[in-house]
Amino acid sequence: QVQLVESGGGLVQAGGSLRLSCAASGGTFSNVHMGWFRQAPGKEREFVGAIHRGSISTFYADSVKGRFSISRDNAKNTMYLQMSGLKPEDTAVYYCAGGGMPGWPKIRPYDYAYWGQGTQVTVSS
Repeated sequence: QVQLVESGGGLVQAGGSLRLSCAASGGTFSNVHMGWFRQAPGKEREFVGAIHRGSISTFYADSVKGRFSISRDNAKNTMYLQMSGLKPEDTAVYYCAGGGMPGWPKIRPYDYAYWGQGTQVTVSS
């Protein structure tokens, strides 16, 4: 059973930066595409970005393009989300996801089989 654990969330002022991590265990991390999603209170889970299993490509939502960057270290079974230029509207619980449906890029929640528990990111104005 694949397990994903996010870390690195917190409170940051607008314009600041945070780096989230997603540590994977229980599977072959390098074989799967990975993604980041977020969910704000009262809203649906929203695609943030995804990274190809071989790191040959990334794909981002328009709302974060140019501000967020996804990377992965397959030797450490870890994926990262570097966030800069944070805005109050980026406030949400951030989830990492992996595995699931084939194909690239995968931007829908149901494309993914495994999910972390989420980490809170709060951006103050």
